[in-house]
Amino acid sequence: MQPEVERELVRLCRAGGARFYEPIVRAYEGPGLRIALGMLGSPDEAQGALQEAFVKAWQSLPRFDVERPFGPWFFRILRNHCRDVIRSQRSRSRFETRDEKLELRPAGVSSDPEHLHMKTEAKELLWKALSEVGDEHREILVLKELEDLRYAEIASILDVPEGTVASRLNHARRALRSVLLEMNVEYP
Repeated sequence: MQPEVERELVRLCRAGGARFYEPIVRAYEGPGLRIALGMLGSPDEAQGALQEAFVKAWQSLPRFDVERPFGPWFFRILRNHCRDVIRSQRSRSRFETRDEKLELRPAGVSSDPEHLHMKTEAKELLWKALSEVGDEHREILVLKELEDLRYAEIASILDVPEGTVASRLNHARRALRSVLLEMNVEYP
């Protein structure tokens, strides 16, 4: 979504136009769902957290600085809510990879059964490895490697300097590499 369009939609929402919130929700629900899934591991929990984060963002719109991008601000709300969920339910379910349920399958994916099996197996290994690296490492890996956010965006979401993002990402990649090697999976 174009920044000027996004700003105007936020202004209209703040003026009482609730219907203008829907395009904003549509723009951020895909990345938000993937971030929540990466943090929580369960599609149902991720969907619930995403919905709650959108409600919190709506309620906080009057305090939002319209000159700043909505995305990093929203992702910070989502991240904080996911952390609250994690803290409140000490026993977390194991990670699931159900692309069809989450509608994450990109268009044009090969329907070759062998290709699909290999891809599914690779995703299962990745999620298993991510579940082993710890919350902080998993969080930054999801933001950078799965969502492909820029360092500046991640820094804004995590509320840390960009240099800290680079350092944390380096440590997280090492942790992931170590877990994958323990699983006898080659990692570049």
